[in-house]
Amino acid sequence: MRAKEDHHRFHHKVNMYITKKLFNNPTAYIILLLLSYALGYLSSPKPHTPPPPPPSRPRAGAGAGAATATATATSNSTIQLPPSLLDNFRVTTRCAADSVPPQLVRQTIIDRIFNGTSPYVNFPPPHISHLLRRRRIKGWGSYGAVFGNLIDKVRPRVIIEVGSFLGASALHMANLTRQLGLDSQILCIDDFRGWPGFRDKFKDIPMVNGNVLLYFQFLQNVIYQNAIDSVLPVPFSSGSALTKLCEWGVVGDLIEIDAGHDFNSAWADINRAWRILRPGGVIFGHDYFTAADNRGVRRAVNLFAKINGLKVQIDGQHWVIHSAVNA
Repeated sequence: MRAKEDHHRFHHKVNMYITKKLFNNPTAYIILLLLSYALGYLSSPKPHTPPPPPPSRPRAGAGAGAATATATATSNSTIQLPPSLLDNFRVTTRCAADSVPPQLVRQTIIDRIFNGTSPYVNFPPPHISHLLRRRRIKGWGSYGAVFGNLIDKVRPRVIIEVGSFLGASALHMANLTRQLGLDSQILCIDDFRGWPGFRDKFKDIPMVNGNVLLYFQFLQNVIYQNAIDSVLPVPFSSGSALTKLCEWGVVGDLIEIDAGHDFNSAWADINRAWRILRPGGVIFGHDYFTAADNRGVRRAVNLFAKINGLKVQIDGQHWVIHSAVNA
């Protein structure tokens, strides 16, 4: 035991001697300091460097309408955004390589959505008939001059309406095409659910087990106006419906956007609809001038036009964008 204590005492004296010599020798002290610094630097964790952003991916199968937009943007673009800022705006759905001929659009929709049977067959069902009004048509901006102006100019074979409600503007367009002798098919995209609280203003629209009867009243309005051969509902959300039309190759000569009026909804609808616009066609919509000012529809329209090098024209309360460069 005593030998062990003597051993520790001896090592302590040696360490004290070496330390005293080092601190009394400036050169040795500096060398020790540099060695300590070097060892600390080499052992410290390296700062994390984030990986470079992935390269922007080309748009997959964009279809004819999107190809026109891309060509226009290349030549006339007024705004250039880094690819990383555009990632959230990209659409990955592949459009069909070939578009459905206009004369086959109606049957294509009936086959793919309604299992081959028109929704007007045997309408109305007995449990609903007593709840419907013979005619209940309501809309906003549904009779503006823009409809006549564009239909007369474009002479559309296929019209796609995003946001139909009770069918006021769709039935107005059906009447205009009839007057011009056009054989036009009008597809009305709407989930026919309204919006939370809409029955505060439309108490006369019945509800059965929490399901408002907008869809059935829409069909009744079309039948009343004798427009079943030209107006066909696509009863789904705008996002899912436009995506499927793109995949099926259904394109429009004239597309109206009048669904959600907030920026995100309008932006999504415009971008999806543009991909199924036939080259030379026109896309337009309502509510360019609202209390939302530049936070809603107008912001979405203007941003879309800037990114794609397009021109926004105004017709009353409606905005209009021509896909043709010199329109």
